[in-house]
Amino acid sequence: MKTTSLTYYILNCLLLLVPIMAWNMIFFSKLPYLYSQKAFEKNIPTFVLGGENISWLLVFVLPLLMPLRIETQSQRLGLWVYAAGAAIYFVSWLMQMYFSRSAWSLSAFGFLAPAYTPLIWLIVISLIGSTLYFSPLIDRGCISPSPSFLFASICLTPLPSINAAFRNYSTKRKFP
Repeated sequence: MKTTSLTYYILNCLLLLVPIMAWNMIFFSKLPYLYSQKAFEKNIPTFVLGGENISWLLVFVLPLLMPLRIETQSQRLGLWVYAAGAAIYFVSWLMQMYFSRSAWSLSAFGFLAPAYTPLIWLIVISLIGSTLYFSPLIDRGCISPSPSFLFASICLTPLPSINAAFRNYSTKRKFP
């Protein structure tokens, strides 16, 4: 993909995060209570919340500094894998929004799916935008913050308390 000087800087990997951010803003309020900020931040150590905020910053700043190039066969394949990863992420949300009392949604694996499925599209973004604007010597710029963001996100739902949270949640949630 050939670009002019200005569009070279406008077409960055942050564009790949736009559908994800739009989805999150539109549908966040439809998730069950346990995903709300009030429930998530309760009893979470400050260092974990701080780590997640720093990771979020890196995850959004680094793609802004990475040119979006779909020139090679692997980058084209990466775009398809990104689309599949985003679809899996969206389905993990849909399961929680519409089937929150299913065995899948109540299992630790299903409940944490919105936290770990971003790994797919975050890694792919780092592979599609393999360089930064200011230094082509720094390859795979986003790959190290991606796992740290993922780890911090999963830490927000401490595994030992998931069973207690589910018991509390399932007894208080009223369905029509």
